[in-house]
Amino acid sequence: MNITIEPGASALLDALHRAGFAAYAVGGCVRDSLLGLAPHDWDLCTAARPEQVMELFGEKQCIPTGLQHGTVTVKRDGRLYEITTFRTEGSYSDGRHPDSVAFVPDVREDLARRDFTINAMAYSAEEGLCDPFGGQEDLARGVVRAVGEPLRRFEEDALRILRFYRFAARFGFVIDEATEAAAKQLAAHLDCVSVERIEEELDKLLSAPKPGAYLEPEVLAFVLPELPPDDLSEAREIIDALPAGAEKVTTRWAALLLPLGEDGTRKALKRLKCSNAVIDGVSTLVKEKAPRTPPSTLQAKRLLGRYDLHTVQQLTALWSALQPERKDEFTALQKEAGTLTAQSACCRVSQLAVNGRDLMAAGVAPGPGLRRALEALLEEVITGRLPNEKAELLAFATKFSAS
Repeated sequence: MNITIEPGASALLDALHRAGFAAYAVGGCVRDSLLGLAPHDWDLCTAARPEQVMELFGEKQCIPTGLQHGTVTVKRDGRLYEITTFRTEGSYSDGRHPDSVAFVPDVREDLARRDFTINAMAYSAEEGLCDPFGGQEDLARGVVRAVGEPLRRFEEDALRILRFYRFAARFGFVIDEATEAAAKQLAAHLDCVSVERIEEELDKLLSAPKPGAYLEPEVLAFVLPELPPDDLSEAREIIDALPAGAEKVTTRWAALLLPLGEDGTRKALKRLKCSNAVIDGVSTLVKEKAPRTPPSTLQAKRLLGRYDLHTVQQLTALWSALQPERKDEFTALQKEAGTLTAQSACCRVSQLAVNGRDLMAAGVAPGPGLRRALEALLEEVITGRLPNEKAELLAFATKFSAS
C-alpha cells in the first residue's frame, strides 16, 4: 500500500530522514489518502526535537507555533507544514489541555495519544503505514472508534465528543458502541469547552452530507440546551433534505433552530458567540414564512425587495425541505427571482428611475410624505401598473402627493 505524499511534505520528510530522524506524515492526511480523498493539510511528526527541526530548516523558514507541545510550522513553497515531535501527554486537569508533555522516540507512543483510530496512523515511503490501533481496518469497515479506552480519550478533551459525531457524519460511518457510550456518559464535560470551539464543531457537523442521524439528543442537550429534544426528530429529517456543504450551513442552522423562533434563535447563537452576520442570516430564515399561495412574479419581486438573491435561494431551499410536496413551487419561485435579478428588475425603492431629489424638484414636499410617495411608486412599478420610467413616475408622484 503506497500513499502519494504531497511534494512539499515529501521534501521535508526526506530532509528529516537524511538528518537521521524518523519522520512520518500523520493523522488526517493519511486517513484521507487511504480514502482516496485529497488532504487539505499535510501534518508531519518526527523524533527530532523542536530546536532540531528549527536548526535543520532555518529560523527564517520556521514559526515556533507551539514549542512547549513540540510543534514547529515550516514554510515551504508558499505552504505551511506543522512538524510535531513524537510525544506523550500527562493528565488533563481542565479537560482541554494536557498539564504536561514528554517527548518520546517512538511514533507508536505518539499515536496512542490521538483521538480515533482512523486519525492515529502514520506513513513514510521508507517504512510504509504505521497503524498500531487498526485504523485502516476501521476505515474499511466504516466505523469511528476511539484509540484505547474511550472514557480516557474524552476525559482528556471533551471536544472529542463532538468530533466523534462529526467524523462519523462526514464519512457516513457507523459509530462504535463503546465509544458512543463513553461520549454520552461524559457529555456534561462539554461545559469545560469554549463556546467558540463548540460552535465550530457544530458548524462542521451540520455541513456533513447527511448529519441528521449523528445529532445525538443526549449530547446536544449540553451544547444546545435551548432546543427541545422532542423537536429534534423532525429537524433531523429537514436538515438531511437540505443541500450539504459549509456554504449551505446557514440554512441547516435555521432548520435546527426553527422551533425556537426568531428571538430564541438569536439568543442561542449569541450564546455560542456567532458573528452578527451569522445571527442575522439564520434568524432571517427562521422568521420568514413560506407564502401560502402559488408562486408568482409579484411574490418574487416582494422577496427581492427585502432580501438579496442568495437569501431568497436559502429561503426557498428551506421551504422545500419543510414542505416537500410544494418543492416544485418553491423551485419556480427561486428561478423567477434569479431571472428578475439577471434582468435588473425594479424591486426596491433604490432601483426606481427617480429618487427623492427628483421628487422634491417636481414639487413633492420633503418629509414622511416623500417616503410614502416613493413607496407608492414602487408598488405601482412592481405590480406592473406603471413602467419604471422617470417621466411617468414623476407625473404619478405629483398627483399622489397632491391627493
